[in-house]
Amino acid sequence: MSEAQVPWDAAQVRLWLERRIKAARSDQDVADRYGRDREDDYDKAAAEEWVCEQFRHNDAVDDQARFAEAVKALLAKDDFYRAGVRSEQRFEREVKAYLRKLMKMVKTNTGFGKTLRYQ
Repeated sequence: MSEAQVPWDAAQVRLWLERRIKAARSDQDVADRYGRDREDDYDKAAAEEWVCEQFRHNDAVDDQARFAEAVKALLAKDDFYRAGVRSEQRFEREVKAYLRKLMKMVKTNTGFGKTLRYQ
């Protein structure tokens, strides 16, 4: 038997995006304090923030299929830019990895209930 799929909850997804943005900003602050030792962490957190920020006020979040299409369209892009990152190549790699993670979450409609700081 298969489980009944949980209905799409746009409000929960928006809350999850907000919390991930706050967590990513906090991670960037911590990485900034440690300097060169944590440049990787800074770029990873910057990528997470950038991706979540792209969808925070996007109407596509209201519908699961439209949100999946929006994530897919952004993943198809070749160039991502954000001022202040330590390594543009690492930032782009982390953005693509985070978009793939988000795409998986959208397709399966799982993980958006995890709104705690660490996941």
